[in-house]
Amino acid sequence: MPTMEEVYGALENVRAPLQTGEYDLHRLLIDALDGAGIAWRHEAKLGPRCRIDLMCGGIGIEIKRGKPEHGRLLQQLTRYAACEEVSGLIVACERNVTLPPRLCGKPVKTLCLNRLWGIAL
Repeated sequence: MPTMEEVYGALENVRAPLQTGEYDLHRLLIDALDGAGIAWRHEAKLGPRCRIDLMCGGIGIEIKRGKPEHGRLLQQLTRYAACEEVSGLIVACERNVTLPPRLCGKPVKTLCLNRLWGIAL
């Protein structure tokens, strides 16, 4: 089963192009996981009305376009973190979002997919 560090490491160099749809972002992350040899499940059901974008062992990955509304995202992640199957969460979004380092005692990491944008030298 992959660790949080292994999953995050497989995703940390993903760069999302402008005007990408949410499922295009899913594909970018899935390709990165495949490249690292990490098994994943797409749209993994964690419970009734509780489905996360990707699961890699116990690590859940939630993918968001733009900058998600903080309160709503926090509620969603808290539901996921409360699930026994989840040992940690990674939130991948186009814009940076500040989240607590732990929810329900489980680690939470954010991955800003646009962080590599900037002026090329």
